[in-house]
Amino acid sequence: MTEANDSPIRVVIVDDDALVRKGLVLLLGADPGIRVVGEAVDGLDAEAVIARGRPDVVLMDIRMPRCDGIAATAREIAARPNLAVLVLTTFDADDDVVRALQAGARGYLLKDSAPTDLVAAVRAAAAGTPTLAPAVLERVIRLAAHSTRPRSDDERRALDSLTAREREVADAVARGLSNAEIAADLYLTIATVKSHVGRVMAKLDANSRVQVAVIVNGARPTG
Repeated sequence: MTEANDSPIRVVIVDDDALVRKGLVLLLGADPGIRVVGEAVDGLDAEAVIARGRPDVVLMDIRMPRCDGIAATAREIAARPNLAVLVLTTFDADDDVVRALQAGARGYLLKDSAPTDLVAAVRAAAAGTPTLAPAVLERVIRLAAHSTRPRSDDERRALDSLTAREREVADAVARGLSNAEIAADLYLTIATVKSHVGRVMAKLDANSRVQVAVIVNGARPTG
């Protein structure tokens, strides 16, 4: 995260397509609150660029020569746990999404995302908030809903510790609803929903809405 609210968000772009890098530099550079501090042509090149640029956020392509974005993401987050990596790719295959999130990516966006959504995602990542493209979020929720991963005893106890309202909010998050949609569904203000989501994530020891969905949807009774 950035250390001060008035400090620009430092960004490194990792993509093997020079035109994509140039477009991102122009887009992000137009925002006074964002500063592009480096560009890398693949995951291997990214190691030195990130070390030199000390970014808050890295925009990482997946399919690149020599070292792909997922391997680079895992390596960089292992070395810098506070680094926010946003995967920015053309592909939204289930395997790519799961592997990127498992590697520690804080967000997964598609290259056809609106410019305003991309800037908002960079800001959210710098603030510690995960961001997923809507199509990707739907895919992740579906995967979580069909997961056979058993809940741990700690997860069961954490779920039991939720209040009735917090459990309603957790269930809504697990269905992929946004804060605005949850507010409308439960007749709450968006600020109240944000507070509930924060408490749910804290009690479940989840660092993203995706993890909340996995825990809530895990090991549902069958038959």
